[in-house]
Amino acid sequence: MSGPLGVCYLNGAFLPLAEARVSPLDRAFLFGDAVYEVVPVYSSRPFRLAQHLARLDRSLGEIRMPPPLPRAHWAQICQELISRNAASDASLYIQVTRGAEFDRNHAWPEGLTPTLFAYCTGVAPLPRSLLDQGVAAVTAPDIRWARRDIKSTSLLANILLKKLGLDAGAYETIMMENGELTEGCSTTVHIVKGGCIYTPPNGHHILPGTTREVVTELAERLRVRNESQPIAAARLRDADEIWLAFSTRGLLPVTTLDGARVGTGRPGPLFKQMLAAFTDYVRELAGTPAL
Repeated sequence: MSGPLGVCYLNGAFLPLAEARVSPLDRAFLFGDAVYEVVPVYSSRPFRLAQHLARLDRSLGEIRMPPPLPRAHWAQICQELISRNAASDASLYIQVTRGAEFDRNHAWPEGLTPTLFAYCTGVAPLPRSLLDQGVAAVTAPDIRWARRDIKSTSLLANILLKKLGLDAGAYETIMMENGELTEGCSTTVHIVKGGCIYTPPNGHHILPGTTREVVTELAERLRVRNESQPIAAARLRDADEIWLAFSTRGLLPVTTLDGARVGTGRPGPLFKQMLAAFTDYVRELAGTPAL
Protein backbone atom coordinates (compact mmCIF):
# COMPACT_ATOMS: atom_id res chain seq x y z
CA MET A 1 0.00 0.00 0.00
CA SER A 2 1.20 3.52 -0.78
CA GLY A 3 -0.28 6.88 0.13
CA PRO A 4 -1.33 8.47 3.44
CA LEU A 5 -2.78 6.12 6.04
CA GLY A 6 -6.01 6.89 7.85
CA VAL A 7 -5.05 7.84 11.42
CA CYS A 8 -2.91 10.83 12.39
CA TYR A 9 -1.74 12.46 15.61
CA LEU A 10 -2.56 16.12 16.25
CA ASN A 11 -1.93 17.99 19.51
CA GLY A 12 -2.34 15.05 21.86
CA ALA A 13 -5.09 13.14 20.05
CA PHE A 14 -5.24 10.35 17.48
CA LEU A 15 -7.94 11.02 14.89
CA PRO A 16 -8.81 10.39 11.24
CA LEU A 17 -6.40 12.26 8.99
CA ALA A 18 -9.33 13.56 6.93
CA GLU A 19 -10.71 15.28 10.04
CA ALA A 20 -7.47 16.96 11.20
CA ARG A 21 -7.72 20.76 11.36
CA VAL A 22 -5.12 23.45 12.11
CA SER A 23 -5.66 27.20 12.48
CA PRO A 24 -4.97 29.28 9.34
CA LEU A 25 -3.10 31.62 11.69
CA ASP A 26 -0.58 28.91 12.54
CA ARG A 27 2.89 30.29 11.86
CA ALA A 28 3.75 27.24 9.76
CA PHE A 29 0.96 28.21 7.36
CA LEU A 30 1.84 31.92 7.33
CA PHE A 31 5.64 31.82 7.54
CA GLY A 32 6.87 28.23 7.22
CA ASP A 33 7.85 28.62 10.90
CA ALA A 34 8.18 24.90 11.63
CA VAL A 35 10.53 21.94 11.47
CA TYR A 36 9.93 18.33 10.58
CA GLU A 37 11.33 14.82 10.33
CA VAL A 38 10.57 11.82 8.12
CA VAL A 39 11.24 8.47 9.80
CA PRO A 40 11.42 5.27 7.72
CA VAL A 41 9.39 2.32 9.02
CA TYR A 42 10.44 -1.21 8.11
CA SER A 43 8.32 -4.17 9.22
CA SER A 44 6.44 -1.87 11.64
CA ARG A 45 9.66 -0.67 13.32
CA PRO A 46 10.84 2.96 13.12
CA PHE A 47 14.34 2.98 11.63
CA ARG A 48 17.04 5.08 13.32
CA LEU A 49 14.39 6.76 15.44
CA ALA A 50 16.86 8.00 18.04
CA GLN A 51 18.89 9.77 15.35
CA HIS A 52 15.80 11.32 13.75
CA LEU A 53 14.49 12.61 17.07
CA ALA A 54 17.94 13.98 17.94
CA ARG A 55 17.94 15.87 14.64
CA LEU A 56 14.41 17.13 15.34
CA ASP A 57 15.58 18.52 18.69
CA ARG A 58 18.60 20.07 16.99
CA SER A 59 16.41 21.81 14.39
CA LEU A 60 14.13 23.08 17.16
CA GLY A 61 17.10 24.44 19.05
CA GLU A 62 18.35 26.27 15.95
CA ILE A 63 14.99 28.06 15.56
CA ARG A 64 14.89 28.83 19.30
CA MET A 65 12.13 26.41 20.29
CA PRO A 66 12.42 24.03 23.25
CA PRO A 67 11.48 20.41 22.52
CA PRO A 68 7.73 20.14 23.17
CA LEU A 69 7.96 16.46 24.10
CA PRO A 70 10.68 14.16 25.42
CA ARG A 71 11.99 11.64 22.90
CA ALA A 72 10.43 8.72 24.77
CA HIS A 73 7.01 10.34 24.34
CA TRP A 74 7.60 10.84 20.62
CA ALA A 75 8.59 7.17 20.41
CA GLN A 76 5.27 6.17 21.99
CA ILE A 77 3.36 8.35 19.53
CA CYS A 78 5.25 6.84 16.60
CA GLN A 79 4.58 3.29 17.73
CA GLU A 80 0.91 4.05 18.36
CA LEU A 81 0.54 5.57 14.89
CA ILE A 82 2.16 2.52 13.33
CA SER A 83 -0.12 0.23 15.30
CA ARG A 84 -3.36 2.14 14.60
CA ASN A 85 -2.57 2.22 10.90
CA ALA A 86 -1.29 -1.37 10.75
CA ALA A 87 1.71 0.14 8.96
CA SER A 88 4.42 -2.28 7.89
CA ASP A 89 6.68 -0.52 5.37
CA ALA A 90 5.96 3.20 5.61
CA SER A 91 7.32 6.65 6.29
CA LEU A 92 6.33 8.56 9.41
CA TYR A 93 6.14 12.35 9.17
CA ILE A 94 6.56 14.49 12.30
CA GLN A 95 6.06 18.27 12.29
CA VAL A 96 6.41 20.83 15.06
CA THR A 97 5.25 24.40 14.41
CA ARG A 98 5.72 27.43 16.63
CA GLY A 99 1.94 27.64 16.95
CA ALA A 100 -0.75 30.22 16.21
CA GLU A 101 -1.36 33.77 17.38
CA PHE A 102 -4.29 36.04 16.61
CA ASP A 103 -2.18 38.27 14.40
CA ARG A 104 0.63 38.07 11.86
CA ASN A 105 3.94 39.22 13.35
CA HIS A 106 7.30 38.33 11.86
CA ALA A 107 8.89 38.33 15.33
CA TRP A 108 6.98 35.75 17.34
CA PRO A 109 5.50 36.49 20.77
CA GLU A 110 6.62 34.31 23.65
CA GLY A 111 4.32 31.72 25.14
CA LEU A 112 2.80 30.26 21.98
CA THR A 113 1.56 26.68 22.16
CA PRO A 114 3.30 24.60 19.47
CA THR A 115 1.29 22.55 17.01
CA LEU A 116 2.34 18.89 16.98
CA PHE A 117 1.39 16.75 14.00
CA ALA A 118 2.36 13.29 12.77
CA TYR A 119 1.02 10.82 10.23
CA CYS A 120 2.08 7.73 8.27
CA THR A 121 2.35 7.12 4.55
CA GLY A 122 2.48 3.60 3.16
CA VAL A 123 5.52 2.98 0.97
CA ALA A 124 5.33 0.54 -1.94
CA PRO A 125 8.49 -1.46 -2.74
CA LEU A 126 10.91 0.24 -5.09
CA PRO A 127 10.59 -0.96 -8.67
CA ARG A 128 13.44 -3.39 -9.20
CA SER A 129 14.33 -1.54 -12.40
CA LEU A 130 15.47 1.51 -10.40
CA LEU A 131 18.01 -0.60 -8.52
CA ASP A 132 19.07 -2.63 -11.57
CA GLN A 133 19.29 0.26 -14.04
CA GLY A 134 19.71 3.33 -11.83
CA VAL A 135 18.08 6.73 -12.18
CA ALA A 136 18.77 9.97 -14.01
CA ALA A 137 19.69 13.23 -12.29
CA VAL A 138 20.30 16.77 -13.44
CA THR A 139 22.34 19.54 -11.83
CA ALA A 140 21.18 23.07 -11.01
CA PRO A 141 22.39 26.03 -8.92
CA ASP A 142 21.49 25.77 -5.24
CA ILE A 143 19.01 28.62 -4.68
CA ARG A 144 18.03 27.77 -1.08
CA TRP A 145 18.55 29.84 2.05
CA ALA A 146 21.77 29.81 4.09
CA ARG A 147 20.69 27.48 6.96
CA ARG A 148 20.01 24.22 5.19
CA ASP A 149 21.17 22.25 8.22
CA ILE A 150 17.79 23.10 9.82
CA LYS A 151 15.10 20.71 8.61
CA SER A 152 12.60 23.49 8.04
CA THR A 153 9.23 23.21 6.31
CA SER A 154 10.20 26.24 4.18
CA LEU A 155 10.87 24.13 1.09
CA LEU A 156 9.80 26.31 -1.84
CA ALA A 157 13.27 26.28 -3.43
CA ASN A 158 13.48 22.49 -3.07
CA ILE A 159 10.05 22.15 -4.68
CA LEU A 160 10.99 24.32 -7.66
CA LEU A 161 14.26 22.46 -8.18
CA LYS A 162 12.60 19.04 -7.83
CA LYS A 163 10.05 20.03 -10.49
CA LEU A 164 12.87 21.25 -12.73
CA GLY A 165 14.36 17.77 -12.56
CA LEU A 166 11.07 15.99 -13.15
CA ASP A 167 10.34 18.21 -16.15
CA ALA A 168 13.71 17.10 -17.56
CA GLY A 169 12.82 13.43 -17.04
CA ALA A 170 15.12 13.05 -14.03
CA TYR A 171 14.52 11.43 -10.67
CA GLU A 172 16.47 14.05 -8.71
CA THR A 173 18.03 17.49 -9.07
CA ILE A 174 21.55 17.65 -7.63
CA MET A 175 22.45 21.13 -6.43
CA MET A 176 25.71 23.00 -6.90
CA GLU A 177 26.97 26.13 -5.13
CA ASN A 178 30.12 28.03 -6.05
CA GLY A 179 31.18 25.14 -8.24
CA GLU A 180 30.78 22.50 -5.52
CA LEU A 181 28.24 19.80 -4.75
CA THR A 182 25.83 20.44 -1.89
CA GLU A 183 23.06 17.80 -2.01
CA GLY A 184 19.93 16.69 -3.83
CA CYS A 185 16.52 18.29 -3.35
CA SER A 186 15.56 15.57 -0.89
CA THR A 187 18.71 13.42 -0.78
CA THR A 188 22.31 13.26 0.31
CA VAL A 189 24.66 12.68 -2.63
CA HIS A 190 27.61 10.29 -2.40
CA ILE A 191 30.20 9.78 -5.11
CA VAL A 192 32.63 6.91 -5.54
CA LYS A 193 36.08 7.33 -7.06
CA GLY A 194 38.92 4.85 -6.90
CA GLY A 195 37.05 2.63 -4.43
CA CYS A 196 36.48 5.47 -1.92
CA ILE A 197 33.11 6.99 -0.98
CA TYR A 198 33.02 10.79 -0.75
CA THR A 199 30.36 13.18 0.58
CA PRO A 200 30.47 16.94 1.18
CA PRO A 201 31.25 17.94 4.79
CA ASN A 202 28.42 18.83 7.12
CA GLY A 203 27.81 22.51 7.82
CA HIS A 204 25.14 25.15 7.42
CA HIS A 205 24.97 24.46 3.68
CA ILE A 206 23.58 20.90 3.86
CA LEU A 207 21.30 18.81 6.04
CA PRO A 208 23.11 16.26 8.23
CA GLY A 209 21.60 13.15 6.66
CA THR A 210 20.55 10.23 8.86
CA THR A 211 20.87 7.74 5.98
CA ARG A 212 24.26 9.27 5.23
CA GLU A 213 25.26 8.29 8.78
CA VAL A 214 24.19 4.71 8.05
CA VAL A 215 26.39 4.66 4.94
CA THR A 216 29.33 5.89 7.03
CA GLU A 217 28.79 3.17 9.63
CA LEU A 218 28.35 0.44 7.02
CA ALA A 219 31.43 1.58 5.11
CA GLU A 220 33.42 1.03 8.29
CA ARG A 221 31.96 -2.47 8.62
CA LEU A 222 32.81 -3.22 4.99
CA ARG A 223 36.28 -1.70 5.40
CA VAL A 224 35.61 0.69 2.56
CA ARG A 225 37.20 4.13 2.66
CA ASN A 226 34.68 6.87 3.33
CA GLU A 227 35.72 10.53 3.40
CA SER A 228 33.94 13.84 3.88
CA GLN A 229 35.40 16.63 1.77
CA PRO A 230 34.34 19.31 -0.72
CA ILE A 231 33.41 17.88 -4.13
CA ALA A 232 33.94 20.10 -7.15
CA ALA A 233 31.67 19.85 -10.17
CA ALA A 234 34.41 18.21 -12.22
CA ARG A 235 34.82 15.45 -9.59
CA LEU A 236 31.09 14.84 -9.54
CA ARG A 237 31.01 14.43 -13.31
CA ASP A 238 34.10 12.19 -13.28
CA ALA A 239 32.78 9.89 -10.54
CA ASP A 240 32.82 6.13 -11.01
CA GLU A 241 29.49 5.94 -9.16
CA ILE A 242 26.94 8.41 -7.78
CA TRP A 243 24.42 7.44 -5.09
CA LEU A 244 21.41 9.11 -3.55
CA ALA A 245 20.72 8.43 0.14
CA PHE A 246 17.41 9.36 1.75
CA SER A 247 15.04 8.30 4.49
CA THR A 248 12.09 7.20 2.38
CA ARG A 249 14.00 5.02 -0.08
CA GLY A 250 17.38 4.18 1.42
CA LEU A 251 19.88 4.14 -1.45
CA LEU A 252 19.57 4.60 -5.20
CA PRO A 253 22.26 4.68 -7.91
CA VAL A 254 22.49 7.56 -10.37
CA THR A 255 23.56 6.24 -13.77
CA THR A 256 22.91 9.35 -15.88
CA LEU A 257 23.85 12.93 -14.94
CA ASP A 258 22.77 15.81 -17.17
CA GLY A 259 22.32 13.29 -19.97
CA ALA A 260 25.83 11.86 -19.66
CA ARG A 261 26.63 8.35 -18.49
CA VAL A 262 27.95 7.94 -14.94
CA GLY A 263 30.78 5.40 -14.88
CA THR A 264 29.72 2.39 -16.93
CA GLY A 265 26.13 3.61 -17.06
CA ARG A 266 25.05 0.81 -14.73
CA PRO A 267 24.89 0.58 -10.91
CA GLY A 268 28.45 0.06 -9.74
CA PRO A 269 29.93 -2.75 -7.66
CA LEU A 270 30.32 -0.64 -4.52
CA PHE A 271 26.68 0.43 -4.70
CA LYS A 272 25.60 -3.20 -4.89
CA GLN A 273 27.80 -4.05 -1.91
CA MET A 274 26.44 -1.13 0.12
CA LEU A 275 22.83 -1.90 -0.80
CA ALA A 276 23.24 -5.49 0.38
CA ALA A 277 24.80 -4.28 3.63
CA PHE A 278 21.97 -1.76 4.13
CA THR A 279 19.33 -4.45 3.56
CA ASP A 280 21.08 -6.76 6.02
CA TYR A 281 21.28 -3.94 8.58
CA VAL A 282 17.53 -3.33 8.39
CA ARG A 283 16.93 -7.04 8.96
CA GLU A 284 19.42 -7.05 11.82
CA LEU A 285 17.45 -4.37 13.66
CA ALA A 286 14.07 -6.11 13.24
CA GLY A 287 12.54 -6.92 16.62
CA THR A 288 14.94 -4.68 18.57
CA PRO A 289 13.74 -1.59 20.52
CA ALA A 290 13.40 1.46 18.29
CA LEU A 291 14.70 3.84 20.96
